[in-house]
Amino acid sequence: MTAKSVPAPARAGVWARLRAFAGTSVALALLVAVTAALAAAYPRAGDRYADAGLRRAVEQGSPDRTTVRVDAPPPWTDTVEETEEAMRPGALAAARAKVLATPRAPLVPDRAQSAYGVRTTVGVVASETWLPQPAGLPAQLLLAAQQDLASHARLSAGRLPRTTGGEPVTADMGRVEAAVTADTARTLHIRVGSVIHLPRPSRGPLAVRITGIVVPRSPAGAYWSTLPVLRTPALSRIPGSALTEVYWLGALLLAPDAGPVLLGTTGGPHRYWQVAPNVATLRGHDLDGLVSAVTAFASGPGVQRLREVVDPRLETQTNLGEILADHARLRSGIEPLLLLAAVGTGSLAVIVLAMAGGVAADRRRAELALLRARGASLPGLGLRLLAETAVVAVPAGALGLTAALLALPGARTAPAVAAALAVTLLACVALPLRAVVAHRTVRMHDGREDLASARPSRRRTVAELTVLVVASGLVAVLRRQGSGGSGPVAAAPLLTGVVAALLLARLHPLPLRALSRAATRMRGLLIPLSLAQVARAPGFAVLPLLALLSALTTAAFGGSVLAGVTAARDQAALLDVGADGRIESATGALPGALPDRVRRLPGVRDMAEASVTVEAKPRQGSQSVPLAGVDTDAYARLSHRTGLGPFDAATLRRERKDAGAAGGADRPLPALASPRVAEEYGTGPYPVLLQDGTAVTVRIVLVVDRTPAVVGDDFLIVDRAGLPGAAARTTTLLLTGDSLNGRALRSATTAEAGTEAGAGAGAAAVLLRDEERARYVDSPLQTGAERLYGVAVAAGAGYAVLALLLTVLRTAPERGALLARLRTLGMSRAQGRRLLILTALPQAFLASAGGLLTGWACVHLLSPGIDLTTIALASPGVLEEAALRTDPLSLAVPALVVLVLALGVPAGQAWWVGRRGSVRELRMGDD
Repeated sequence: MTAKSVPAPARAGVWARLRAFAGTSVALALLVAVTAALAAAYPRAGDRYADAGLRRAVEQGSPDRTTVRVDAPPPWTDTVEETEEAMRPGALAAARAKVLATPRAPLVPDRAQSAYGVRTTVGVVASETWLPQPAGLPAQLLLAAQQDLASHARLSAGRLPRTTGGEPVTADMGRVEAAVTADTARTLHIRVGSVIHLPRPSRGPLAVRITGIVVPRSPAGAYWSTLPVLRTPALSRIPGSALTEVYWLGALLLAPDAGPVLLGTTGGPHRYWQVAPNVATLRGHDLDGLVSAVTAFASGPGVQRLREVVDPRLETQTNLGEILADHARLRSGIEPLLLLAAVGTGSLAVIVLAMAGGVAADRRRAELALLRARGASLPGLGLRLLAETAVVAVPAGALGLTAALLALPGARTAPAVAAALAVTLLACVALPLRAVVAHRTVRMHDGREDLASARPSRRRTVAELTVLVVASGLVAVLRRQGSGGSGPVAAAPLLTGVVAALLLARLHPLPLRALSRAATRMRGLLIPLSLAQVARAPGFAVLPLLALLSALTTAAFGGSVLAGVTAARDQAALLDVGADGRIESATGALPGALPDRVRRLPGVRDMAEASVTVEAKPRQGSQSVPLAGVDTDAYARLSHRTGLGPFDAATLRRERKDAGAAGGADRPLPALASPRVAEEYGTGPYPVLLQDGTAVTVRIVLVVDRTPAVVGDDFLIVDRAGLPGAAARTTTLLLTGDSLNGRALRSATTAEAGTEAGAGAGAAAVLLRDEERARYVDSPLQTGAERLYGVAVAAGAGYAVLALLLTVLRTAPERGALLARLRTLGMSRAQGRRLLILTALPQAFLASAGGLLTGWACVHLLSPGIDLTTIALASPGVLEEAALRTDPLSLAVPALVVLVLALGVPAGQAWWVGRRGSVRELRMGDD
């Protein structure tokens, strides 16, 4: 075959090659499709979670904080008529158009919920005595002529207010119509037809006749909730007055064109325009631009422009900027952790795709070497292989991208397309590049590069030292700066695995050489033969160790992150509750029969009773310190089980000689105390004044950081048998159990409280650890980050298995041929299976043990720089920091899976080859 007869990457040749290697082509297509789908899905999933998190933050902020309120007093004009004209719907609507046009994207106003109109800014005292007066103070009413009332409310009774007489409303009018909401009517005893008189200066009172009662269509929307008093009356208090001196503040809804009448009242009328953000248009990737737009509109150029075109005295007010800043802090704490997962899993995908191309090139080494020997050029060879791979990879990549787009709608498309395109391009060029590098020199036979005898080149040494220096620097930066550092720092976990893999690859030949020399003196066959096979493996067989260890390290790191998040929430919930369940009364003792009833409920394994006194004072006039009297044995068991200040029960009983007497000056009660209490008041003995006027003498015998009965950093714990009778009554029950039933506990508590309603038993609250744990997940950013990390861990484990399978598939033909030849020499099927298992054992054990140790080292090296508090807890609360800790399952399970697969696949191959017809023909007569 001459150079001219070398087949070009024509269509016929490509399809012939695909038909000849249909299984390999399908496997490559499946790998590319799955990898492209994962790569395209990651940015889209991140966008969806970021969008949902931002919208949740704005929705939870409530309209009175998220709406931008634009207010302006009546304008300065030459005549009253001009002022009245500015308060009419036409002028207000013109100004509204200018206000809504001022915000710039991505702050998009919700026009339907952005209300405007005229209202009084202070309440006007109503003279009607039939309005409720809780403290003898008359009710006050706000008047609002808010536009579009008919489209935002439905009539419950009567009709909507309107202006009468056909003449424009003026400030001198003495009668006007209004409506009230159903909540206002019910609270203030207002009916259709009621007339309310409001005083006016230098004029007669304004008579407001109620013509209708309305029900808001969207009571939680910005139209009604930006100023909640328009919807629901509230109890208010005059500044500086006693807490009991309250009055009702409600609102009367006038006709939309009745605004000028407010000029005659004492309520300080203002024009107002409310700009509610359109939550549906918010996008997480626009957060920085959204913050800038809100700032510009609320306190920057937007305000200056509105003062020029609307009114010079115009003012704006909103808390939307604070809400966005809080959300930005949450996102900034979560994004670096997601970047760690993305870099680790993405790098593994790159390694596995490159390995797939390398395995394909290695299995076609003889074919490609023959083509080069017969005159094929490197560019022609590369283009042919590129065409063969592209025919498979491009449709597979498109299929993966389509699957990601359909599965995760409503997110940006460009990042997903770029990610899928990068995967497809890498899959296309991996095989041609590997083949071009391997066959740049024309030769038919390569020199042997046995694993046990090969010496690394200088280039490899320099490259490994470079990777070691870079990885060490990134790990040091991550430990010092934390996970919020720059992008390259996110590669620290991956590079830790790479360094460990390079080190193991260097050390791997050393024990093989020693074992090979020792095996020469053995009389058996299988062990020397297996060691010889391992030692004669080509150097390329060690390279997949890089991918395998990196995959195991990434999976262990991701699993440790998820385990750390779960542990942090469990610990925070435990610190909040003190046990698996807690029943406590803040106003008095619990019902006397409640402990026995709760103890018999299903799921309750143990219970500790406590008598908590919040207002105990170690010194006269000192700050109060919570004091808890406990049953020492049960409380000691609880403290040991929860790990919150464990102690020996004898510690609190050691100095108490009379269990029935209260602690006095001559017999102080032993006490457990927090470090701050022990430092401030000393270890005693000293008297502690209780809330009922009695006192006990305590002496601190043990200092613990936490305790189950009291939440906080200040506490004293004593044996409640030494407390006076009133102070020893049970106020708190601390329960332990794996499946506590909240409904049953609350039902029992309510039933017993009802039984002893007249016996002074206080209302009790039931807290469960599981319910408190769920409360810490407050944002879709948190749940999304957890799910993405879970997918990253699963993908990392999957790529580890793929790396192993690619390694096994590369050597499968050689193993099959070896087994067939040995069978002709008399080796039995069982011996063949054991031989292949022993041959695979060294590298399998090396990969599993190396992955286990590397994952453990990676977590311990990087844990000082990883803070899981943000992703674990919506608010830190009692747990100030959530640290990364090693998760045994995340370390052991992937390593064991790799070990089982690495040994199982050769064993399965030996079983399959041993039953093929050709082998039976070679060993005729073998039973």
